[in-house]
Order: sequence, then structure tokens, then C-alpha cells
Amino acid sequence: MAPTWEARRPHRSGTSLLPVLLPIAFLIVVAVAVGSWLQFSERQALDTVRTVGSQAADRVDVKATVQRVDATASELLLRVQVTARGTLGEEDGTAPVADLSLQTSAQTLGDLAFKAHERIPTRDVQVAITGGSVSDYPFDSYETDIEFWAQLDGEQVPVRMLLSNNDTLFSVSTTPLPAAGQEAALGLELTRSGSLLVFAVFMMIVMWALAASVLIGTWYLTTRRQGLVWPALAWMAATLFALAAFRNTAPGTPPIGCVLDWFAFLWAETIIALCLIAVVLSGVHTALQNDETPPP
Repeated sequence: MAPTWEARRPHRSGTSLLPVLLPIAFLIVVAVAVGSWLQFSERQALDTVRTVGSQAADRVDVKATVQRVDATASELLLRVQVTARGTLGEEDGTAPVADLSLQTSAQTLGDLAFKAHERIPTRDVQVAITGGSVSDYPFDSYETDIEFWAQLDGEQVPVRMLLSNNDTLFSVSTTPLPAAGQEAALGLELTRSGSLLVFAVFMMIVMWALAASVLIGTWYLTTRRQGLVWPALAWMAATLFALAAFRNTAPGTPPIGCVLDWFAFLWAETIIALCLIAVVLSGVHTALQNDETPPP
């Protein structure tokens, strides 16, 4: 009788994925926690309302909201909503009891005037900003002053200003300015928001990492005399053009020649272009040598 052999299952050898998955899961949790904290802090800053001026019952409230900061044009767009409180207004403050004029600081382009007994509309005004240059992106900062004082039927009345920020690309810090009369004044300092700064620094790191990857690939191809490796050449050429498109995704549309370019983009593009040329020249030289070598 022929011996029978019991079938055995093949033994699977290998390491467990658990030691790898646990650190990855921990890093994901830490990254989400840090991102949530940063997002919450930035949201709190956007929801903050700075108040300055008179607290009298009969006053003019000026709610000013920074809608957009245009660093290239050196100006910001300020949305102004005016409410006449107490005996100065009627219809719940939506209309003044007399002609109301609202004067602004020298940085604000134009004063505001509202007719008596007519609904007060929301106005957008432009404010000039100084003290910075967009070429410093993403580390540029600016400053300006915002001031309001009001006259009702030719007589000055108390003003209270409430300032908020709706531009997610900039963070606003304020300093109360001394007021000689019943006006409300704030000094503004505008800096790039934390999320924009983190993203811009991340972009610079990615640019240098891609340039280093192409440089390492060039070293390998030229030292090993691999010839014309077309997939590698396609990858390098794609990286060269993809990097330019990646740079154009920078928030705030920074102009060419800013810090982002001189710290990373221009150098990364130069390195990748030179590496691509070096690989082509080395590959052609190796291919010609192989063609000239007689077969054994």
C-alpha cells in the first residue's frame, strides 16, 4: 500500500503590519489635533470684534468689516454699516433724524453722507495701506489707520466703531488711537494669516524636496551610465512644468520675484532644468559609445 502524505498548508512568513500602522495612526491623530487647534484659533480671530469709541446712549455706531486686502494695490476694502442710536435715529436706527455726515481718516478714500429720514445703506470704502511690500510674500505686513467722526445736522455726535475681519488671507491686530473729541480711531496691523503662512512654507519645502529628488535621480543615471532612460526624462520634464503650476496655486496670487520665488521656486526650477539637460547629454554620450562598441 502506497504511503499517503498529509497535505500541509504553506507557512506564511513575514512581519506584522501593526508596528507600522500604529505610528501612522498616531501621526494622523496628532496632525488632525494640531490642525483643529490652528483652525479654531484662526476662526476665533476672525470672529473677534474690536470695539472703540463712545458708549453714550445717543451715538452713531459704525460697524466696519475688512472684506478684502489687496496687497498689490496697497489698499483694503472696508464695508461700513452705520446705525444711529437713541434720539439720533428712527426706525430702530436705520435712518437718521437729520442729515448725517461721516468723516474718515486721510487713508480712507472718501467720506460718507446720509439723508435725513432715509434708510442708511451699507457702503464699501477703500482704505490705503502702507509700511510693507508684496515682494516680501508670505512674510509681508502692512499698517493703516481707520478713524470715524460724525456730524448730525452740522453738530458733532459721539461715535462707536466695531471692527471685524472677513479676509481669511490676513490677520488683523488693532491698537486704539488717542481721540481728541468724540471720534473713534484704531491703528491696524495686517499680517498674513497663519494658514497661509503654513501653506506657503509647505510649498517651499515641497519645491526643495522635488528638486532634491530630481538631483538624486540625475546622480544615479549619470554615474551608472544608464543611457537615455525615457521614463526618467519624462518624469523630470513633468516635474519641471508641474512645479510652475504648483507655484501659481499659492494663495493671494503673489507676483513673480517675491520671497517664495527667491527662497525656493526659482532655485528648484533651475536645478531641475540643469539636471534634465545633464541626463540628456550623459545619456546621448553613453548611447553613442554603445553604438561604437563592436559586438563580441
